[in-house]
Amino acid sequence: GMGAAVSVDTRKAAVMEAALDAGAHLVNDVSGLAHDPRSAEVVARAGCPVVLMHAPGAAGEDLHAGGDYASVVFDVFDALRARRDAALEAGIAAQHILLDPGIGFGKSLAENLALMNALPLFHALGHPLLLGASRKRMIGALSKEAPVEQRLGGSVALTLEGLCAGVQMVRVHDVAETVQARNVWRGLRDAALTDFADLPA
Repeated sequence: GMGAAVSVDTRKAAVMEAALDAGAHLVNDVSGLAHDPRSAEVVARAGCPVVLMHAPGAAGEDLHAGGDYASVVFDVFDALRARRDAALEAGIAAQHILLDPGIGFGKSLAENLALMNALPLFHALGHPLLLGASRKRMIGALSKEAPVEQRLGGSVALTLEGLCAGVQMVRVHDVAETVQARNVWRGLRDAALTDFADLPA
């Protein structure tokens, strides 16, 4: 219809199949295709893009379980690489894979901050990155426990940090505000790279 890509957010192969049959364009699996043994083959057959997200307990029932890291940045990096390799092995094309470090899933405030600061490292995996930090609890934790509907400022701050780190896709709740922030951010970047006479008046 309106040029929007429809994403189905599920860990279940049957739900993926039904959604893709109904016209969804993208599968987003918070378990990185680990939860359902059939999911990788469903995605491979559909030939659609897939987001592989990191959540420590995602193969089981509790997405936040098991977040016990020796070094959160390297552990998440290695886990994403392993899920990526499994996807390739299942026949999913490399150019269809996006990776998401899973901000807020089974991670402490300090761990989330470490991941945000290390986002550029994840480009080494060779796939587009998706950042979903909008309205997450870490914003409340840094803002006198602001409730979820009062986290716009923090959401925009994390999204801009992601853009500075080169992430290719962001998942947000407050679309208009985020687009405005991106447009201003991009204007600043363009001005830094070009002669300012070339910018729109």
